[in-house]
Formats: sequence, structure tokens, C-alpha cells
Amino acid sequence: MRVLVTGAAGHIGGHVMDDLLAHGHRIVATDLVPVDDPRLDRVHTGDLRDPELVRDAMAGAEAVVHLGAIPHPNSDDDSALFATNCLTAHRVLDEAGRTGVRRVVAASSLAAVGLAWSPQPQSPRYVPLDEEHPTLVQDPYGLSKLVLEETARATHRRHGTDIVCMRFPFTGTGERLAAQLAAVRDDPGGHRMDLWGWLDTRDAARAVRHALVTELTGCHILNVAADDTSSPVPTAQLLEEHHPGVPYFTELTGHASLFDTSACAKLLGFAPEYRRSPLDEAAGKAAASASGADSGPAADGEV
Repeated sequence: MRVLVTGAAGHIGGHVMDDLLAHGHRIVATDLVPVDDPRLDRVHTGDLRDPELVRDAMAGAEAVVHLGAIPHPNSDDDSALFATNCLTAHRVLDEAGRTGVRRVVAASSLAAVGLAWSPQPQSPRYVPLDEEHPTLVQDPYGLSKLVLEETARATHRRHGTDIVCMRFPFTGTGERLAAQLAAVRDDPGGHRMDLWGWLDTRDAARAVRHALVTELTGCHILNVAADDTSSPVPTAQLLEEHHPGVPYFTELTGHASLFDTSACAKLLGFAPEYRRSPLDEAAGKAAASASGADSGPAADGEV
């Protein structure tokens, strides 16, 4: 297919394009910054709030991967962050519907639940947290992701476009992921609000491809996360120490994730390939080797 990828210069965007190109798809890319890649059919540089840019980029697209947004809650103007993410989502999804694009995959976030960036400490109502969990959102970033999901539902009702919104946690690979795992290892309590969710970016790219090519209809909101936590502390202990009293509906063995991803597995046939333990161990060995230290097991008991 010819696929329009918005936010192509971002961390997830680069991995998505590599994966799609490796599987024979053709790419049209957009971003605020230039994307210099001779493998691409076309590149459009500009702001997705510009309707002309979106129309030009959409021309000839058979599918869309919408990643273009402000990807974090750090802003001096919360209203501007919210407005930008909502407007760009509507521009892209509505134009896709108007031009007859049949499949859109959009990057939502587990922040849509309202825990990760909440200005007030909160705990989930239950775990594993599924797509039906009540909305607790207070922050503008998480709220913008909820609006993205409602925009997707409205686009399907209006135009019949089949859409998958993927609720991603922290995504990373290589040094980016190693830094995150080290931060969680050193301070698990500092990550209590994101429930220690994570996903290797290579798995995120694979999930996007599955969502593009799997036969499905409708609008679907899916949790997409690794099947373990980002912490070397056992999951039951994490929950007891940082979210005491939260009910759980499955046995929390080992380092099991606190996010229910069974809907994604059932609908897309997708399962993540990467787990924290070998990646964490490899990162530890690399750091030890770089410092000239022994590359054996870490003293803090990481697994």
C-alpha cells in the first residue's frame, strides 16, 4: 500500500517507516522538520494544522498512520497543547475519510486513562487495566488523546473509515530504553503513575503494521504494551507498595504487566517480541563493559 505517515521524523515514526518499507509498502511522509530519506515516495514539510498541506499529503494515500502530535505533556501553554493535538487529529482523520482512505492507524496513549500525567496522585480502579477502565484524566495531554479516540469514532460513523487507535505506553529501544529501565530500577516509586508500562519501539512499529493489514472493520481502541513491567521488582510487590488496596482480577505472577492487551492480541494477532529482562541485562553489561567493571549480574538483583 501507499501509506501516509504523519510525524515521520519522530522516534516511533522512523521505526514505523523502516518496518513498512521492509515489508514492501510505499511511504509518503509529513513532519514539521524535513525528512531526508531517498526511499520515500514524497515528503511534505509543514504543520498538520494547515489544511492545504494535509490535502496534498493525503493525495493517493491508501492508508494513514497518524503519529504527528505534541508527544508529551510538557508545555508552557496547556490550552495550546490540547488545541494543537485535537486540531491535527481532526484534520488528518477527517481528510482521510473525505478522500476515501479505508484504514487509519493513530497513536493514542495510555495517558488517555488519566494516570500517567495526573497532577493529583491516583490509583487505577482495578488491574490489569483494560480498554473499558473508567476515565480518570485531568491533564491536557491525556485529554487530547481521549479527543483523538472520539474523533476516530466520529470519523468511522461519518465516513465508514476503519480505524485503530493504539494506546502506547513509554516506547523506546537502544539507549533511550536503557535509560528508562535504569531510571525505573533506581526509583520504581517514581513510575507508579504509569504502572511501569513500556514497549520496545520495534514492537510498536510491528503493531502498527499489523493494524494496517489485518482484516477488520469499525473503530477500535487497543492497549499495546510489553507483557512485563519495566521494573525488576515483582508486580505483586509493586502493587502492594505503591497502589495498596487496588483489586486485581488475575494472578500477578512474576513481572506480569498491569495492562490487559488481550484485545490487541485477539484482533490483530499481535504479541510483543521484546521483554525487559534480557534488554535490561544487556544494557547493564554494556554499561559495565564501558566502565571497565565486571559484566556479571548486577549487584541490585536485576533480572
